Amino acid sequence: MRKQPPLQLDAIPPGQPGLTSRAGWIVACCGLTTLLAWPLRGFLEPPNIAMLYLLAVAIVAIRADKLAAIIAAILSTAMLDFFFIHPVLSFSITHMQYAITLAVMLTVALIVADLAARLRLQALAATQREQLSQALYLLASQLAGSTSLQQVAVVTREYLHDNHHCTGMLLIRNNELLQLVEAGHQELSSLQIAAAETALHMSETRHMREADHHWLFLPLRGATYIRGILAIDFGQTPPAHIETQKSLYEAIAALIATSIERLHFFEIAQHTQLQIMDERLRNTLLSAISHDIRTPLTILYGMADTLTRSKLQDSDRTVAEAIREQARRLNSIVSNLLDMAKLRAGNIQLDLQWQPVEEVIGSSIKLLGDALQQHPVNVSIAPDFPLLRFDAVLIERVLCNLFENSVKYAYPDSPIYIRADFLGSFARISVWDRGPGFPPYKLDAVFGLFERGDNESSIQGAGLGLAICRTIVAAHGGEISARNDNGACISFTLPLGNPPHIETESENE
Repeated sequence: MRKQPPLQLDAIPPGQPGLTSRAGWIVACCGLTTLLAWPLRGFLEPPNIAMLYLLAVAIVAIRADKLAAIIAAILSTAMLDFFFIHPVLSFSITHMQYAITLAVMLTVALIVADLAARLRLQALAATQREQLSQALYLLASQLAGSTSLQQVAVVTREYLHDNHHCTGMLLIRNNELLQLVEAGHQELSSLQIAAAETALHMSETRHMREADHHWLFLPLRGATYIRGILAIDFGQTPPAHIETQKSLYEAIAALIATSIERLHFFEIAQHTQLQIMDERLRNTLLSAISHDIRTPLTILYGMADTLTRSKLQDSDRTVAEAIREQARRLNSIVSNLLDMAKLRAGNIQLDLQWQPVEEVIGSSIKLLGDALQQHPVNVSIAPDFPLLRFDAVLIERVLCNLFENSVKYAYPDSPIYIRADFLGSFARISVWDRGPGFPPYKLDAVFGLFERGDNESSIQGAGLGLAICRTIVAAHGGEISARNDNGACISFTLPLGNPPHIETESENE
């Protein structure tokens, strides 16, 4: 890493003499001016000699500081009076004009000293700004090439060590806790952790002194989120006027926060891109495989059905019926695959109509028919339940999938319940059974693609039914959830909306 000279924002700039050297400069400039002007005292008037002393004062102001220039101005005025104003070698003033000359010369010398000192300070400030810009540019260029939090932490630590002679540590926020990015750092004390957490929650820089060590904790503010804390240990000798230098370290913290946020959003974008590619590939495969399998399945089902209707022995008829049943099951799975591929591709065309929910419930029960023979269905609909606006075919598919799921896992001869009630501004439809229920850790995961409540279960299924239900319900603007209530219970919501008013026969009369 290329090193920058340490930034000294408050110290004497390089090249400025110390106290002894400044006193020598004052005496040397004023004495040299006196020696140069002494042979000319017969040819130059005191006001002209005063110009030479002003030049000496300006040289001292540029080379030293304001205080040295003021002392040089006073000393030059005294030497002009002592050596060049009558009576010479005396501080007595016999003519008023010489008094005015000395007063004007002192005033002008003080003004020159002040202006020269201000110019020097402005030049120093410009130099410091240039150093600061170069240092921040160096850090920004190194952070821009970082591809992980570890690299950001290493760049930060090396930069602060090489350019500011201090130790820097990155603490990243993780669920309201702060964790060191580099494991090799020393563990922070409880007071240091408390100061870092205060800086995090208060979103402000904290300065702390502990065991003769000075610490600065700076929040890493992102666009919408504080990503962590930059902890800086200045050791036993803190930089002069640490509060003045705080703005520099806050600028460093801002660069680090920007780099961390860039890595975060890059990771999100990369993950999203992979998900999109995965979904496209999965849907393409599902669609291709499903179409290729459906044709032979249809033929197989038709041939098995023909065999069951022909004159066969009982054993042969049983085999033909088993083949037909398995072909029907496989055809159902293929249909689910096709539907899932269409739904995930976003090709959902909703035919929204205002209609009573009891009709779609009844048609779903009738459609399943034989599958529900061993499980009586209890229907409960809240009084004055309004019309709902939905696609009857798709909601019927949702209910069929929920009923089939309950039939698979409910205890033999146990009832299946369906209830329609209200949940705020939504209608809620719930289907539950008396079975073992869902594993508690999978209540959210069961709606994922190819997810099953129990992966080791011997019950047939591909884990597509609930995923299809979630996609259809989401397309209607509702939500679906699972819970355990003496068995498995799945509820989904549909917006109530403002159904049209239907006139009754009595109103028409």
